[in-house]
Amino acid sequence: MNGYGAFSDDFYLNMVLTTEMDLPKGRESILHFFEQIRRRYPKMQNFYGREKNEFVLEEEKEAGAYRWVSTELKRVNSGVVNPESAEAIDDLHRSVLELIPYELSASPLDCESLSVMFGFDFAYRGNHNDILSEVVGVAPGLQGFMNLPFGKVLSHEPAIQFALDEECRTQCRISFESRTNAYQVRTGDYSEDPISVYLTVRRYDSLGPDETYVQEYDRLVALGRDLIDEYLVASVLKPLQDAISLR
Repeated sequence: MNGYGAFSDDFYLNMVLTTEMDLPKGRESILHFFEQIRRRYPKMQNFYGREKNEFVLEEEKEAGAYRWVSTELKRVNSGVVNPESAEAIDDLHRSVLELIPYELSASPLDCESLSVMFGFDFAYRGNHNDILSEVVGVAPGLQGFMNLPFGKVLSHEPAIQFALDEECRTQCRISFESRTNAYQVRTGDYSEDPISVYLTVRRYDSLGPDETYVQEYDRLVALGRDLIDEYLVASVLKPLQDAISLR
């Protein structure tokens, strides 16, 4: 999976577990959970709180490759940015999911949803909306609006969501994020913020008695990898990479 970095400037994979019940708020429970993470990954030393009941432990970001873990009132998140190998990705997310039932008392029954998000960032100092319109296209029913006088596109972030099983409990969403705004279009002064492509695979509802968080994570990652390999690389990532290189 680390080979996906060849199709973008930055590649990352995030895991999000959302629970039905509130996670423990006590100082001892939160600190003990993060201490267990730090013991496994000694370079994760930056610990801080962002908002009430939201805490983060992360590595230094200067090198461009780092790990992070955070907790919120009903969510546990982890991410690996520009990983050196597929093992580096899975190792962190599996470790977090192994610890959650014991350190944060969130059993598989408490699962509201579990998701993995593959993220691809493309550096492009230009009109993100234009290049997304070129690569991804515009729905035929909206194409006529592209020819209106002064009809410069100010926002183009298409998305599609579909089921991956008959019960619609496992779903996939593909979305785009443009960071071009009206001021930049008007002045021609574009920022260096990236264009982002996201592929998220999410499973809803509690896990069964014979299922674990780690097993479900492995299933979701395998589904996401297949969708990227079979569709996203050829249809989106490579064309977007090529279009940027030609500008």
